[in-house]
Amino acid sequence: MRLKTVERHVNEALRSIWRNGWLSVASVVTVAVSLFILGFTTLVVLNVDYLAGNLESGVEMTVFLQNNVTADQTQALNKELQALPGVVSVQFVSKDQALADIKQSMGDRGDLLSGLAEDNPLPDAFRVKTADPATIPALAAQAQHLDGVDQVRYGAGVVEKLLAVTHWLRIGGLLMMVLVGVSAVFLIATTIRVSVHARRYEIGIMKFLGATNWFVRSPFLLEGVGLGFAGSLLAGAAVYLGYVFVVNAAQQALPFLQLMDDPLTLATVVGGILVLGMLIGVLGSLFSLRRYLKV
Repeated sequence: MRLKTVERHVNEALRSIWRNGWLSVASVVTVAVSLFILGFTTLVVLNVDYLAGNLESGVEMTVFLQNNVTADQTQALNKELQALPGVVSVQFVSKDQALADIKQSMGDRGDLLSGLAEDNPLPDAFRVKTADPATIPALAAQAQHLDGVDQVRYGAGVVEKLLAVTHWLRIGGLLMMVLVGVSAVFLIATTIRVSVHARRYEIGIMKFLGATNWFVRSPFLLEGVGLGFAGSLLAGAAVYLGYVFVVNAAQQALPFLQLMDDPLTLATVVGGILVLGMLIGVLGSLFSLRRYLKV
């Protein structure tokens, strides 16, 4: 394509955007609002997955040992637990360490347990973490039958419900993101179709004079890219500033709620919004022009 032709298409696209001022503004606003909703929905889904991952990472099982277990049996049991499929870490907690941890958790009232130092009723135990928390119930059943094990606890019933909740939260978040994405594409394509329909006679004249489909298409594609980029730029800025504000406000109001604050992830979402805005502008233009370019 010659430079003059490219220059002509760019000028046509700019004139069209200026000539259809209010419609162009409506297109940009539609793109911005749709992509803002989509971008923020994506961040909500990512945060749900992040929080669910944090909850799951805290799930572990505790293997309590019998009182008569020797040091050699304890060492052998440590190796057996590490050999279980999916186990990533095994930490031995002596009865003295367990009592000290309880005292520390009680704060100023920890002195109430000072009388248990000589006659500690707590058993030695292992804290076991797995790569996949969903495997803990099955591993607990295996650990229960090992020699020297008194009982295994992992929050039976609660863990299964927690895993089910996080599973459905992830599925619900993904479905919400897909629905918002489809709605955004539909709204943007409809807006661009209105712009193309308003210029249908111009397109008909160009076709009558022998213009090729790509010659007719190019200014509209550039117009779609421009409108899509302008809208996505507004949406990206709003998503970035809005999310930073939400994270800072949440840290002050709810310090126990740790939202995802990875700059790389946020930059990836914003960059994806910019690319998606231009892509939707192109696809919307192609789809809207199709009926007017038929011979």
